[in-house]
This record gives sequence, structure tokens and C-alpha cells, in this order.
Amino acid sequence: MSDPSWNSQNKFNQKAAGWDENPRRKLLAETIATAIIATVTPQPTMQALEFGCGTGLVTLAIAPLVSSLTAVDTSEEMLGVLRGKISENNIGTVQLICTDLSSPHSDVFSEEQFNLIYSSMTLHHISEPGDFLRQIIRYLAPGGTIAIADLDKEDGYFHDDPDEKVHHGFERSQLSVMLQEAGLDAPVFSTPLVMEKTNRTGITKPYSIFLVTAHKPLL
Repeated sequence: MSDPSWNSQNKFNQKAAGWDENPRRKLLAETIATAIIATVTPQPTMQALEFGCGTGLVTLAIAPLVSSLTAVDTSEEMLGVLRGKISENNIGTVQLICTDLSSPHSDVFSEEQFNLIYSSMTLHHISEPGDFLRQIIRYLAPGGTIAIADLDKEDGYFHDDPDEKVHHGFERSQLSVMLQEAGLDAPVFSTPLVMEKTNRTGITKPYSIFLVTAHKPLL
């Protein structure tokens, strides 16, 4: 499932220290966090899992609303930035784990442990998203919710590095099929943000971000 050529660990390690300095990135994270909170309504009884947490721009918005939050990333440097924020804000409910959950050898959790699994702008970095979704949904408790924010299908120029291995967004209909094949009820999509970005060709274009939520059926 996991293709090492898709692993951007080195890139994210190198950029971690200045990651939060990009105002567009911060606005995107704030908008996605607001959309997740409004759509999912996290509860203080929930155990949550975030994959691809980065420096915690979404993590710190969700953490106060749930019982516990396990934040996972493949970049130790990104987690180091988040660790500093957690310490500074004296947050005791967040656990950090550095691992690649898309690896078929990843087995760091017991099954059906989390009531909420979410991510922001991470799925397009995973080589086989359908396989990944089937794997990670094993960790979702019956009745639990998955919430994924990512790019709608785009022109291939959103990312500045032309050699970076990424999906150029997703067709909503295809992602809906992936989620249902992974064992979830029919997903619901919304569009929390359409962002203007000057892509690497020098053209300023709108790129839309979706939020998809779906539930695991009760037993």
C-alpha cells in the first residue's frame, strides 16, 4: 500500500520550522477546523484520531472539544513543533505518534478505538487512498465519524514542486465510492473554502477544498 516515493517526510522535516508562517496555510487550517467542528460537533466523550496532523494547526482547535486526541504524522520535525505548542499551552489530552498509517505494517492501535477520525489536506499525499481508507476505518468505532478535508480534482499545478508525488485532488464521486467500499454509510460533501492561488505556471486560479463526512454503521 505505502509507496516510499510518495513519502514526503524529508520535505516536511525541512519545512517544519517555518510551516506556520504561511498566512494562506493558516487560513486554510482555520477554515477546515471550523468546518469540521460545525459538521461533526465533537463531544467531550469522544476519542479522536488525526492523521497527517503536521504542526497542529487543526489539532489545537479540535483538542479542547474531545476527551482525547491522538495526532499522527510521518514527520518528527512537524511533531516537534506541535509538541512545543502542547507544552506551551499545557494541553494534557493530546498524544503524538510518529508513524506512517498508510503502511500495511502499521498496527499501532487496537481496532474500533476512535469515535472521530479526521484529516486536513493529507489524503492526496497517500499513494493508494482506497486501501488506506479500508485500513484506517478499522480503528473507527461503530457509529463513529470520519471527516476528511482535501482538494477537489485540480489541474495538476496546485503544488509548487512538479516532481512531488501527489494526487491532483479527488473526484467527489470516486471518493464517495472508496468510502462506501471501506464500510461507511453514504458520505456527505460540503465546500468550506475556495482559495485563490497563483500556481507554478504563474496563473491565479480558484482551487476548491471539500469536506467529506461519513459514518460507520452501528452494529
